[in-house]
Amino acid sequence: MNSPATPAPAVAGARSTDSGRRRPAGRIRRHLPLSPWLFAAPGLIVVGAFSLYPFFSTLVNSFTDRRTLVPGSYVGLANFRELLHDEMFWTGLRNSVLYVVGVVPALVILPLLLAMLVQRHIPGITFFRSAFYTPVVASIVVVGLIWVWMLDDRGLVNAVLEAVGIGKVGFLSDQWLLLGSAMTVTVWKGLGYYMIIYLAALANVPRELHEAASVDGAGVVRRFFTVTVPAIRSTMVLVAALSSVSAFKVFSEVYLMAGPSGGPAGEDTTLVMLVQRVGTGLSGRVGYASAISVVIFVVTVGLMLLVLRADRKEDA
Repeated sequence: MNSPATPAPAVAGARSTDSGRRRPAGRIRRHLPLSPWLFAAPGLIVVGAFSLYPFFSTLVNSFTDRRTLVPGSYVGLANFRELLHDEMFWTGLRNSVLYVVGVVPALVILPLLLAMLVQRHIPGITFFRSAFYTPVVASIVVVGLIWVWMLDDRGLVNAVLEAVGIGKVGFLSDQWLLLGSAMTVTVWKGLGYYMIIYLAALANVPRELHEAASVDGAGVVRRFFTVTVPAIRSTMVLVAALSSVSAFKVFSEVYLMAGPSGGPAGEDTTLVMLVQRVGTGLSGRVGYASAISVVIFVVTVGLMLLVLRADRKEDA
């Protein structure tokens, strides 16, 4: 009579076992809201320590007269008022703006043409793809020194010019030629990088559009302007934004070719070079250099907004 009731303890034991199994799962659910933050914590710490903290520190220092070894005190807008009367600041701003004007159009158009070239399947194109991308992975210091040796008065380029009877050209001694030479280095080094971006965009252009345009009698040039450019216009805007910000913050190319003085009488100094010159050393004016850095930040953000606004106008 008692045999049918014997399974009851086993059921109770099973229930207790199930409840014991559910407890760890409940703990995991309770901790789930914290799990994403734990995974993101290392990245957030790095960004906060090396990006956010320096940014806000620079913003605060721009309103002080801090020096390298002196904490300084609050001076309000004195550093920004001094900028308005600093000839070197206006020289650096002029050169940085000219750098954007000279470099950005070339880095928007030439990499696109290069990408369309290397996209074709022709013999030996793999070698040229690697050759075009090699300057991107090369160190900017190595690239700058190579170009300095080539453009020096006793360099390869002047030797060739003398051989053909033109004579020496002061690529590194003339104010405007030096700035143009630095722009050439920037374009040469950036071609491969933006070429890769364009290659990814061109791969997403439907081939049917080109075939339909060909059927309508459109030639290569017409297909480029009516099919290719509209299809990758957002990528061109991206390239324009990236290259304009990089060009405005140029430092290495001009520094390596013009030297710490910024060329003849400092006439080729850029804003970033001015920050390095003013804010470093034992007597560096950290507060004044921070004010220049804030101006650079405002201008770069303005450049990006202008590019994005122009893109929206075209969409409208």
